[in-house]
Amino acid sequence: MIAQPSSTKSNSTLLQGFPPVVNADTHTLILGSFPGVASLDATQYYAHKQNQFWRLVSASLGSDLVELDYEQRLQVLLAHGIGLWDVFHSCARTGSLDSAIRNGKLNDFSMLQASHPTLRKLYFNGQTAGKLAAYFSERGYVTAILPSSSPAYAVRSFEEKLQVWRSELRPAISL
Repeated sequence: MIAQPSSTKSNSTLLQGFPPVVNADTHTLILGSFPGVASLDATQYYAHKQNQFWRLVSASLGSDLVELDYEQRLQVLLAHGIGLWDVFHSCARTGSLDSAIRNGKLNDFSMLQASHPTLRKLYFNGQTAGKLAAYFSERGYVTAILPSSSPAYAVRSFEEKLQVWRSELRPAISL
C-alpha cells in the first residue's frame, strides 16, 4: 500500500516495531509510522527528546505527561481512552526518517479491530501514517491526520501543531 520498494544501496536490517498500547476502554488510537532510532533503543514510543509528541499530548489533555516516567505516561493515556501504535509492524530503514522506510509490512489492524470493538477514532501522527486514513475512514472510523510531532517536521511551529492536536484530542477524551 504505502511501502516503498527496496533500495539497492540500503544496508539496513529488518527492524521490528512495538505492540499496541491499548486496553478494553481504548476508543482512540494515535498511529505513528514506525519508531525512530531513539525509540527503538529505549523500547518506548516517542523517546527522542526533541520529538514533540508528549508535549503535544500533555497540552491537549491538560495533564503533564512530560515529567512522568514512560509507564506512567502510558497509564494516563489509557485512562483517557487513548492508545498508541504504528502503521508498520516492521521495515528496513537507516536512520529515523519516514522517507527512508523500505519494505514496510503493515500491522494487523483486523486483529486489533476484532479485539477492541470500542475503538472508533484513529489519529495519524504525520503524513506517512496518514496515507491509511482514507482506508480506515471507509471502514467507519473517524480519522484525522495530525501534524507530525517529529523534530524533522519544522514547517509548523509547536503552537500551530498544538492547535490541531488540541482540536482533535479534546473531543476524544470526552467520549
